[in-house]
Amino acid sequence: MFEKLFMLVKNNAGMAVVENPVIPAKYHEAVINDASSSIIEVLKGQVENGKLKDMIKYFQFPGIYNNPLIDTTVNKFANKLNNFYDIEPVQALQVAKKLIPPVMQEMIQQSKSEQNTDFALSKLLSMLGGNYNPNNLAGQSALA
Repeated sequence: MFEKLFMLVKNNAGMAVVENPVIPAKYHEAVINDASSSIIEVLKGQVENGKLKDMIKYFQFPGIYNNPLIDTTVNKFANKLNNFYDIEPVQALQVAKKLIPPVMQEMIQQSKSEQNTDFALSKLLSMLGGNYNPNNLAGQSALA
C-alpha cells in the first residue's frame, strides 16, 4: 500500500513538485517520498492517538478542504520542505497545498472503489498498525 501511495503522490506531483523551479530536480524523488510519508505519519497518528472515529469520518464524508486532517498533513509536509530542502515557508506551504489535498482526495475516491482495494479503509487501518476487523468498522463508523 505504501508503494501505491508513493505512486499516487508521484502522479500528482507535476505542477507542485516536478515543474516547480523552487524544487531542484535532484530532490524530486525525495520530496515525493516526504509527501507520502507525511500522509502516512498523519494517518498513523490518528490511529495511535485514538482518533479513529475522526479518520473514518474523513473517509466517509470527504469535505477535505475543511478537514483538520488535511491541514495537519499540509503543515507537516511544508515543514519538511522548509527544514530539509531550505524552501521558504510561504513557498513550502504553497507546494504542500497544491499537492496534498488532491492526493488525499484521490486516495478517498480509491478507498471507495470496488475495483481498486489498495486504499480500502480496513486495509489502510491494518497497514497503519491497527489490527482492525473490517466487520467492526461499520459499528465504529456509526459512532462517528
